Order: sequence, then C-alpha cells, then structure tokens
Amino acid sequence: MALVSKAGSSYCIGSDITRGRTGQNVAFGVVNNAEAPIMKEKWVNFSSLSCKNARVAPFFPLETVGFRSKRRNGVIVAASPPTEDALIATEPLTKQDLVGYLASGCKSKEKWRIGTEHEKFGFEIKTLRPMKYEQIAELLNGISERFDWEKVMEGDKIIGLKQGKQSISLEPGGQFELSGAPLETLHQTCAEVNSHLYQVKAVAEEMGIGFLGIGFQPKLGLKDIPVMPKGRYEIMRNYMPKVGSLGLDMMFRTCTVQVNLDFSSEADMIRKFRAGLALQPIATALFANSPFTEGKPNGYLSMRSQIWTDTDKDRTGMLPFVFDDSFGFEQYVDYALDVPMYFVYQKKKYIDCTGMTFRDFMAGKLPCIPGELPNLNDWENHLTTIFPEVRLKRYLEMRGADGGPWRRLCALPAFWVGLLYDEVSLQSILDMTADWTCEEREMLRNKVPKTGLKTPFRDGLLWHIAEDVLKLAKDGLERRGFKESGFLNEVAEVVRTGVTPAEKLLELYHGKWGQSVDPVFEELLY
Repeated sequence: MALVSKAGSSYCIGSDITRGRTGQNVAFGVVNNAEAPIMKEKWVNFSSLSCKNARVAPFFPLETVGFRSKRRNGVIVAASPPTEDALIATEPLTKQDLVGYLASGCKSKEKWRIGTEHEKFGFEIKTLRPMKYEQIAELLNGISERFDWEKVMEGDKIIGLKQGKQSISLEPGGQFELSGAPLETLHQTCAEVNSHLYQVKAVAEEMGIGFLGIGFQPKLGLKDIPVMPKGRYEIMRNYMPKVGSLGLDMMFRTCTVQVNLDFSSEADMIRKFRAGLALQPIATALFANSPFTEGKPNGYLSMRSQIWTDTDKDRTGMLPFVFDDSFGFEQYVDYALDVPMYFVYQKKKYIDCTGMTFRDFMAGKLPCIPGELPNLNDWENHLTTIFPEVRLKRYLEMRGADGGPWRRLCALPAFWVGLLYDEVSLQSILDMTADWTCEEREMLRNKVPKTGLKTPFRDGLLWHIAEDVLKLAKDGLERRGFKESGFLNEVAEVVRTGVTPAEKLLELYHGKWGQSVDPVFEELLY
C-alpha cells in the first residue's frame, strides 16, 4: 500500500498529503507544532518530512496526527481514547506500511522537540487513602472548568483532559498523568510542569487532596487501590496474572517520569536507541525512589523497576536485538509484530484480543474479529502496549526512571537531552559503552533496582560511570546554548554523594520518621 524509499541504510518518508479514496484529506506522518495547513487540491509538501524520490500512499485522518480539527477546539489526543480510523482501507496493510509509520518520525534537527510525561499518586490528605474515581472525576471536571481543558470521555465517564498538545490521563489505579506538549527547551518543559502542578493543586487542595511524587505506592496493598473505568485496563487486568507475577502491581501501584525524544534518520534512531538502552540502568539508579511497600522497606531502591522484570517478558526488557548490526526500523517492526496483543479498539469499544499477535491480525486471523484486517491506527495502538526500557514509536521514549518530586521531573529530560541531542556527548556515550556485552547490560538492568549506584561494574562501581555520564550530559546541555544545565542540579547531588533518593528516604524512615512511612506523604508532596 505505501511506498517507502530506502536511501543507504536509512528510510525516508514522503510527506505528501493527499485525498483518500473516501474523499477525505488524509496524512501520513507527524508535524510538530503545526496548524492545519492550506490544502492544495491533491497534496501539499512539508519540507521537514520531505525526502527525494519517496512517496507514501497514506490513509491517516488528519485529526490523529496533531492537526487542528474544525469541529472542535483543540487536538485529538491519540492515547486517550486510542486512535480509531474513520477510513476503511481498500488495500491490506503491508509490513512496509508499518516500517514507514515508524520512519515517518524522522525530523531534521531544528524540528527536534522534548516531550515529558509524569505520573503521580493522588491521596486524601486526612486519611492517606488513594483518590476514588468519583473524586478524580470531580478533580478533572474542576480543572476543565477552571482552566479551559477539553474533557475526554469513555462512555459517560470522564477519563482525561486535553488542551492543545498536552493531555491528562488516568493510569489503572488512578495515577494522574500529564503528557506534555512537544517543546523546544527545558525551560519550557519545566514551566509546563509547574503550570500543570499549579492547576492540579488549585482544585485538589479545595477537595482535601494531595499528590505524592514517588515510584511505588508506599503504604497500601493492591486490594486498597481503586480501579479506573477504562476498557483497556479491564483487559490488561485479566491478562497480566497469566504472564507474570507483578503485572497488577505495575498497573496499580507504580509511577514514572519519562522523556520522549526525536531522531533525524534511521541511523540516528539506532544510535540513540543503543545509548538509551545502555544507560537506562544509570537513570534508574539516579532517580531510584520507591523503597517502600505496604508500610515497610521492600529491599529495593527502585521497586518500580524491579516490578517490570516480572510483568510480561514478551513486551518488556533491554531488547538485545537493538545492538545487532542488522537493526533498524524493520527489525523493530518484526519484534512488535510478534508481541501478543491486548485489544483492538473499534466503534468506541475495546475488543479482547489477548494472546494473538499483530502478525495474526495482518493475516486476518484474530478469533475475536475473524477476517478483519488492521489499519495504521490499530498499529499505533498496539505500539502503546509494548513496554521495553526504551520504546520506539515515531520518537524514542526513555522509560527507566521512578516518579519523584517536581525538581526531578525537570532533571530527567535534562539528563537525556544533554546526552542524546548533542552529537559530541552522544558519540562519547556510544564509544564508552561499545564494548559492554549483552550480559553486562542485562546484569545492570537486574541488579540496579536493588543496589543502585553501588552496583559493581567491571573494576569499579556504576557510580563512577555515572560521574562521567553526568559530565557528558552537562556538557551537552551547555553546547545547546539555552542555559539549561542548572536543571541537572538535582541529579548532580546524587552523583556527588553516591546516595540515591531512595536511600535518603530509608535513612529518614530508620531515623526521625520512627519506622513509619506516613511522613513520606508530606516529604514528597507536590
């Protein structure tokens, strides 16, 4: 269906916008911060995505790729609810279409942006109990009315908000997530975080609700966590115990902060993917912030990270194939095609397709919808159900850090931007990690949740490597020229002392907190 040209080892994607077979204007690719363009009768070219001699026969509704819709104010956010294609494809998807979808994320360097996502636990200040859905609904409605956010509904339930390119969504246990807009600088990122926290607190404090910045619910068991009324989570909740022992803990009791970053080509994606995977255990250590479970120390510095090791091995982990010489967009597609599906989203409903693969779907062999074939929106939704330490969509997601207080929400993107958006620092990281073996990377992934920066590595500690890595991040930020290196101060203190945030919490627990976790709700209150 789509034609993708391959120049050298890197895919390039045509940027035509054309009239689909049903008469709708459709687009393939993402245009960051773009208003709806003036449409020519047949197509209009975006130079930021153009590539000589490459054309894509697209079938992607404009509303799903960040264009403003004339029917409503604001942008339709793909994740909540998931995208549902309004078009019916007249030709089956090919593997090249799926490869082309990923490759359409390639952007020239001046178009690179920073997207930050963070989750936090809402709780009743008087009881420390988690917010019930009814309280969350009141909070969402309050934010919508006071600060002009558009409501996202599933049936008659409010499940999120959107405003421009920002969205607020709910994780399975009511964790409150901001998915930020693609922004140019870390100053804008931190301003966005501050604005979000101000708005949330303005409404929540009147309700007696606070928000906690930590990686794992410190006090309550699974049975005490409310379940959000989202169809995809019901399917996941039923499936998780079949494939791992900690999947429900992941869903209901963890919080993370992550950053989403762009790439310019397939070759650039590969370099950033490898650097991100190799260093993800260092990020896990620097941001480790989940040492308590049900009121007591759990033996880990990052229980959140440990939980991912026994959630679902089919869709998690360190992806050793990324380091193969043959790796590229196509190899990631091959991996994703064989990751078991959770659902298909059709007619505003989730259809349980657990256990089957997207490869089965491409062949029309899903028992849940026999004979039906996927479209690109199904592929986009499927990619959101894969959870490795670094995830590829039309950008790269760094997924190894625990949730934390607001200064750390700004430090996490600063760390990765300094390393991956500066060519000198990126090459230095690739040189530093070039001879790390698959076994060493896996060892770090498995040991860091427990021992943090004190994890032995070769002839020293991971701490010593973190010192070098932090310097590269700082230098990278300084070369960007936006005066952003101050956002690393929170992490610099961790590297200077070798003491992770979790170890500081444990010291307080065994000291002035008198072996109670209750004070953490004040210590890490936003």
